[in-house]
Amino acid sequence: MADPWPQPTLAPRDPNSILVLQTGEIEILGRMPWSSNGTYLTSVAGTEAMVDHVLPAIYKPASGEKPLWDFPAGLWRREVAAYETARWLGWWIVPPTVEVEGPLGIGSLQYFIPARFDEHYFTFGTDPQLRNQLERICLFDLITNNTDRKGGHILIDQEDHCWGIDHGLSFHEEFKLRTVLWDFAGDELSPEDVEAIEHLTAASIPEGLTELLTPAEIQALMQRASWVLENPVFPSDPTGRRYPWPMV
Repeated sequence: MADPWPQPTLAPRDPNSILVLQTGEIEILGRMPWSSNGTYLTSVAGTEAMVDHVLPAIYKPASGEKPLWDFPAGLWRREVAAYETARWLGWWIVPPTVEVEGPLGIGSLQYFIPARFDEHYFTFGTDPQLRNQLERICLFDLITNNTDRKGGHILIDQEDHCWGIDHGLSFHEEFKLRTVLWDFAGDELSPEDVEAIEHLTAASIPEGLTELLTPAEIQALMQRASWVLENPVFPSDPTGRRYPWPMV
């Protein structure tokens, strides 16, 4: 049976991928199952470097969002902000994600990773060869205050690269962390990851991020990053309640 999405003609880390997402023509192929908000699989066709390209992508329009009592409208902005923050850190852990005016209005458009969809964190999380990648996603969630890191929100592709997706419930100024990534509690951060977070706290805030988050949310982001540097070990959850539901 053929895949229901087009095969990408560019890798996610190819710089032309972000350009195709930003400027390409979006065709909705269908709605993604089990999503609480309107989430659509799309095909994005564009031309970069004198070559025609097609990318599968996930489109999350503002018009498809259901109101939440604990998050303001515009969850799609947090999807884009997650990519911008990961790029700021120099970590390829969030698929390329951009703001678009799509067929259903403004929203986020994210490169769709053709992953091994029968696997998730609870099937590959103990693989020692993936530990460094998973540690970075864990740190990223702590800094961005991810309230919904389910096991199924970590994908692994055909090259054994791990990607974090579904970041709409992130960046709240009130600490709300909920994640399945507690396996590293008490372990020291790697020098490379400490250096990346130091860069984040010392560098100027990217203009794109200030357009996506409120000043209070950005201040809270920087405070969490500073806290990580002051406490360079992976935290634990003494309450046992900081887990999302369902966990996969």
